[in-house]
Amino acid sequence: MTTTASFSGRLAPLRVLHAARRPALVLVAHGSHDPAAAAELARLQARLRRARPELDIRLGHLGLNDPLLPEVLDGLSGRVVLVPLLLGRGYHSKVDIPGVLSAAPHLVGECAPPLGPDPLLTEALADRLLAAGWRGEPVVLAASGSRDQDAARDAEAQAALLADRLGATVRPGYVAGSGPSVAARVAELTAEGHPRVAVASYLTAPGDFARLAAAAGGALTSAPLGDHPALARLVLERYQSCVTRTVRLAG
Repeated sequence: MTTTASFSGRLAPLRVLHAARRPALVLVAHGSHDPAAAAELARLQARLRRARPELDIRLGHLGLNDPLLPEVLDGLSGRVVLVPLLLGRGYHSKVDIPGVLSAAPHLVGECAPPLGPDPLLTEALADRLLAAGWRGEPVVLAASGSRDQDAARDAEAQAALLADRLGATVRPGYVAGSGPSVAARVAELTAEGHPRVAVASYLTAPGDFARLAAAAGGALTSAPLGDHPALARLVLERYQSCVTRTVRLAG
């Protein structure tokens, strides 16, 4: 389902380095001026550090708040694995993040794919909906949105996974970018005769997008994925997949 973008020209030094120490894990967040987003990501980072205390786990942002990703990479040496806290493919995962890594020639690095779609996200989304009071009504999966059609396909795939898990109708809606908005999806399902429609926040942290999703007219809106244990597990799986692949190529 997923692919890994790597910088194969830098793999040769790993024959010497891979036995010395584990690569740093760099979480890559979009960034937000909302203090609640920073607090939620700090909780996720703390959960990951408890799960893997031997790892050097850092957090960098693409913009809006500190620390920015280039600054985080400047403070590291050796090997790194960047794990985007993004839920689908798009410009950030395809261009921005690999570009920042390629501008750090002192590092041997690899970028993991975005987190979604994935069954572990299905688990987290279902838990968040149940905690918000979901009782079987149809669901709008509120994704951030993108002009990249791969991002839309990823959101549609995640909606299908969640529908299978819940046994209910799930349709993707978008806070920004192209495609039906979250509010339009809520109105669509209401017009089909559903008195209550739930909104599942398919977002990693609180912020403007989460507030827009909550204002889209749903009877209830679940919390963002945040520091859910399933999300933390998925981050570590993405990291380990990159480490295993790199060692195999270097061996």
